[in-house]
Amino acid sequence: MATEATTTNFQNSDFRPVPQPPDFHPEVLVSPHDGLHFWQFMIAGSVAGCVEHMAMFPVDTIKTHMQALGSCPIKSVGVRHALHSILKSEGLPGLYRGIGAMGLGAGPAHAVYFSVYEACKKYFSGKNPNNPAAHAISGVFATVASDAVFTPMDMVKQRLQLGNSAAYKGVFDCVKKVMKEEGFRAFYASYRTTVLMNAPYTAVHFSTYEAVKSGLIEISPESVSDERVIVHATAGALAGASAAVITTPLDVVKTQLQCQGVCGCARFKSSSIGDVVETIVRKDGYMGLMRGWIPRMLFHAPAAAICWSTYEAVKTLFHEPNANTKNGT
Repeated sequence: MATEATTTNFQNSDFRPVPQPPDFHPEVLVSPHDGLHFWQFMIAGSVAGCVEHMAMFPVDTIKTHMQALGSCPIKSVGVRHALHSILKSEGLPGLYRGIGAMGLGAGPAHAVYFSVYEACKKYFSGKNPNNPAAHAISGVFATVASDAVFTPMDMVKQRLQLGNSAAYKGVFDCVKKVMKEEGFRAFYASYRTTVLMNAPYTAVHFSTYEAVKSGLIEISPESVSDERVIVHATAGALAGASAAVITTPLDVVKTQLQCQGVCGCARFKSSSIGDVVETIVRKDGYMGLMRGWIPRMLFHAPAAAICWSTYEAVKTLFHEPNANTKNGT
């Protein structure tokens, strides 16, 4: 009888889950446009892009060497061999050749990327700022716009990274010679490939980022505010690494299109992706399409973590004055 009474009392309709306080949220809820102006997104994106690429530039240089050598009359190399070759021939400065071009391109390109992304996210998300499909679509639009800005300087950067000082003395010398010898179209020879690469990269990146971020928040929702940087960095790193590996073949094609005619590499008859892929497979097999995937992954994992963390941090700096203004301080 005691057992039955206990059971009856336990199942009493009066025993209901205690409702959570109104300020408790299992997810980080934000307004559709984060309450910032267009120019503030541009500044935050520009700072994030510069910090990301400058910090990871040596790894990017190693990747460029590995991917470009596949079409040159030089035997395939690994990460350690490529690093040793650069340090032996040019020393530590060799890892930073072309960083000026990166600085000129990364800032404006990321300003365009994040501002277009935020504007599209506001349009496609409606009243649901946590819609991953809207994030992916917005990322594709942002990619098309930012690649149009970044591709010319990316081409200059990669040619300078190959270390042929006899060919180009610097950023502006490279721009001048390419314009004179190959014409304006050479700066956009890889644009189509870049967009085709970055579209799936962005889709994978944002879907992974949103999934990982949501998972981390569900694990410890009460500490989200205190660990926001860790959440963004971890989600960004996993998203960057997975997207980088998947899109490596197109990145190899892009690099060889941008570096053709440099370091003894033969020029391609056209900028057709199919022709470049056929040439790579013929010379280096199908594994040639995965050349540089390790440094590419090692670049994009921390780069994405740095980029997202910096971007969110700069946005927070803009939020604080706005909050003070609303509070009348």
